[in-house]
Amino acid sequence: MNPISQVNKKDQNPGRLKIFSVFTLSLLLAGITAIWGIVHPQAMAGFISGITRYCLDSFDWIFLLSITVFLFFCFFLAFSRFGRIKLGRPEDEPEFGTLSWVAMLFAAGMGAGLLFWGVAEPLHHYMAPPPGQAPMTSQSARWAMVVTNLHWGIHAWGIYAMAGLVLGYYSFRRGYPLLPSSPIRAVFPGRFGTTLGFVADLIAVLAVTFGLAGSLGMGVIQINTGMTEVFGTPSESTSFLIGILLVLILFYMIPVSTTLDKGIKLLSNVNVALVVLMMLYILLWGPTSFIFSTFTTSLGDYITHLLNLSFRLFPYSGETEWSKVWTLTYLIWWIAWAPFVGIFIARISRGRTIREFVVTVVFIPTLFSILWFAVFGGTGLYLELFGEGGLASLVLEDPSKALFSLFSYYPLAKFLAVLTIFLVFVFLSTSAASGAFVLGMMTSGGSLNPPRARKLFWGAVVAAVTAAMLFTGGGFVILRAIAISGALPFTVIMIALVACLTRSLISETVEEDPAALPAHPTDSHETAT
Repeated sequence: MNPISQVNKKDQNPGRLKIFSVFTLSLLLAGITAIWGIVHPQAMAGFISGITRYCLDSFDWIFLLSITVFLFFCFFLAFSRFGRIKLGRPEDEPEFGTLSWVAMLFAAGMGAGLLFWGVAEPLHHYMAPPPGQAPMTSQSARWAMVVTNLHWGIHAWGIYAMAGLVLGYYSFRRGYPLLPSSPIRAVFPGRFGTTLGFVADLIAVLAVTFGLAGSLGMGVIQINTGMTEVFGTPSESTSFLIGILLVLILFYMIPVSTTLDKGIKLLSNVNVALVVLMMLYILLWGPTSFIFSTFTTSLGDYITHLLNLSFRLFPYSGETEWSKVWTLTYLIWWIAWAPFVGIFIARISRGRTIREFVVTVVFIPTLFSILWFAVFGGTGLYLELFGEGGLASLVLEDPSKALFSLFSYYPLAKFLAVLTIFLVFVFLSTSAASGAFVLGMMTSGGSLNPPRARKLFWGAVVAAVTAAMLFTGGGFVILRAIAISGALPFTVIMIALVACLTRSLISETVEEDPAALPAHPTDSHETAT
């Protein structure tokens, strides 16, 4: 028997509940957070905000430098001799077609976020630009697009790709469970590796739980705003927000209870198709020429300034606050989602080469995001620069209103608003279902098909933490702070995983003899007992 499989059997017991298992400890900590947020919401919000503020003030350079290194290392692997290595055995073929594959990783990665910030973020940076720029000028409009693309571009997808690449490599090529701890256990066998791996899995589960809950909370607020605009429902009612969350729970539990190739794949394909149709409508009915010019210019500006922006923290002017509130918060939020999206895209990417994986995961969603912001953000900027304006000031008040306000300039505004509510709802359902699937995997010993009960259970836990966040009443600032709280320690884990991959790849030969590769993972972690 393959010695790696023997190690897995010894270390992984997905069917047994232990007092100090990843499942029980993560559940305990998530439960405490949920109860604390409901009973003493302000105390919880203040405590977590203080911790995140301290970390950003003290270690901002570590976070930015690490994330930039992750991105460049991805590119190195893709375009070096390692790019031909397959995430799996030589005979493995991809499980999903390219279109479904891209739709699933995109929907899980940032689908609902684009709907929320598509209009709001460029207009916010137009009104309140980075240090050194005058607000509400043509130059601040240009920089607004550059900065937005920085936050949603290849850095974000580079984080996801790096996480997915490490986990996919050790799982499908080396035969380890699809867990954040697997690279550590592979490189550091024995008690030290087992202990450090346990910590890595625990932090990863908490990062996914809090990051996903923060995004769900923000999505619930946007759904509430849309319903207020269209149907006149209460705008500032916590009980109504909880009601939306309850309906969302019932909806996303359906794909959670099905297999990956049915529920989540179907939701992803439908949602991406509807999003593209809505984007084309805004593009063709709006200032089409201006939008294409914005896309071309913002793409060129992004490429031109990418290296500089990847290391910029404004230390000489003493204006570091802007980068902490925006750039670092965004990038760390992507790290919060890295174990979730990384495991998920690794799970759906078996049989792809490293080159194919990196190029597709990093560049295709990035290009789509740049086009998306050119269409929605560009239209908003056009109205500010050449139209009657008013959208930008609204964004500073409440960013959740930006997209719905943009629709008022178009025919079928109410239909577009209803469609947006539906899209946000389904995107959140897809993310929540994918997150519950991954949490089930991570707390079932890396099972590629975790038990239905455990997936449903984690779906309920994430909903409880989301409800606690909504009870704080702190809006987007608190949601962001809580969402990235789990990502701060996971950044250290990401650095360790990249170091482990580097060490393993040094001894890797690209043209492997199939007989020399480790056997596929055994049923000890393919299916939960």
